[in-house]
This record gives sequence, C-alpha cells and structure tokens, in this order.
Amino acid sequence: MHGWQRLHGSSSAQGALDTLKARVAANLRDLGEDERAAERVTPSSTIEGAARDADFIVEAALENLEVKQGLFAEVEKHARADAILASNTSVIPITAIMRHVADGSRALGTHWWNPPYLVPLVEVISGERTSQRAIDWTMALHTSIGKTPVHVKKDVPGLVGNRLQHALWREAISLVEHGICDAETVDVVVKASFGRRLAVLGPLENADMVGLDLTRAIHETVLPAIDSRPAPSPLLDQLIEAGKLGFKSGEGLRKWSPEEQAALRLKVLRHLKAARDSDV
Repeated sequence: MHGWQRLHGSSSAQGALDTLKARVAANLRDLGEDERAAERVTPSSTIEGAARDADFIVEAALENLEVKQGLFAEVEKHARADAILASNTSVIPITAIMRHVADGSRALGTHWWNPPYLVPLVEVISGERTSQRAIDWTMALHTSIGKTPVHVKKDVPGLVGNRLQHALWREAISLVEHGICDAETVDVVVKASFGRRLAVLGPLENADMVGLDLTRAIHETVLPAIDSRPAPSPLLDQLIEAGKLGFKSGEGLRKWSPEEQAALRLKVLRHLKAARDSDV
C-alpha cells in the first residue's frame, strides 16, 4: 500500500507487524471484501523504511506528548520534503505534537474513529502552522479511500466528535449521580428515542427542523438545569475508588457479566457492519 504507512512507537511493534497482513485479511474477509488487498500492505520495522517513500505518514503511537514529538523528529529525518505528516491523536493538541517539526505547514491531525474499518469519520485537524494545501490534499486522500473526512479548523481539546460525545456523557452520569434515574434507564432513553434518529438527523439539522425559536425556548428552561461543572463527576471518583471500572472489573455504572460484555460488543459490531453495508 504505497504511501500509506503507520508508524508504531513501542518495542511490541514487531509482534504487531508479524501478524499485520493476517489481521487485515481477516477484517477484509469478515466484511466480504477481497482479502488479497492485504498483500498491498508493506510492513516495516524501521521508521526509515516506513517513511522513506511515503506521500502521507500517520503516527498512531501511545497518547504521550514526548513519545509523539520524538517520533516526528525521527520521521522528519527520513521523510520526503513534500510528505504530509499526521498524528492520529484524539487528545493531545496537534500544535504541541508538531512543535519541533521544521515545516509545520505540512503537519496536521487525522483522528480516525474506532473501529476504523467500520466507522467512516476522520477528523482532519489544523495546527497553528498547517497550510490549506495540506488540509485539501488530506481531505481528498481520505475521500478517495472511502472515508468521511471533516475539517476541524481550530486545534481544541476533544476536537468535534469527543466534545459532543462527552457533553452527553457528562449529563448522563449527572442524572445517575443525582438519583434522577439509574444507568440502565439513561441508556434505554438514548437508544429508544433520539439515538434512533442520530444516524440520519444531526443535532443542528434537528434544531433547524423544529425551529430555532422553539430550540431557544427549550434552552431557556433546560440549560440552567444541565450539569455544567468543568470537572469530572464525583460519582466517577467514588466508583473508581471502589474498584468499579466498567467491563474490566465486571462493574462500573452497571454490572457486566462476561456473557453480557461479549453480547454487547457483538451487537455493536453487527450494527456498525449493517450501517456500513447500507452506505455502500
């Protein structure tokens, strides 16, 4: 797969590289695609080998600023002068990651959502020095491979998707914290009401549909009552201190048996596959 290499920043990378083609082929087979496409992927155990001939270089190392900065310092030594450099971070500001890159005009972010072979969105993030040419080229590249790229014009924590997602999570946790309902009720309400529309009706489309006058009237009543604390809920601290971490401990906001965990993961996977098939 010429010009599309993924760099790894840990010592465990070799094991991942050894099984890379088999894992890609398995995903293709599961999706009903031609698994021979996996042969177009060329694993490399060195940054020089991965970056040397690439048009576009994506870093997907640990969410650690120093690790990422160190990787790009090494990448820049071996990459072509016209290669675009991208980070897949969802947390660390792109400007900070690319601070020491000599040519910041070609440095940007490309945040893929998991699982990336089923979720189409890629957030393309401008850093303080990113050129419009680099953004345009990156948007066109991702469109050409079947993704849905969006341009995030300011380098802010959480980008667009996670800011929206965690605004919902904050209020969901607050509802449980204050005894308004239990965790299961929150999930049922979302999945059985507006969640059913979200795949085809975005929140701002919905606001325009119902009318901005009605939207404003609702906000006058609801917004003052919605959780707006600039810090995590104390309920999360209490659960974590009690060892209730979610799936990994068998209980978090709800209790989860191994069978329930497996069933939910499978349900999500099947839903995403069906959504992908309907988009084709």
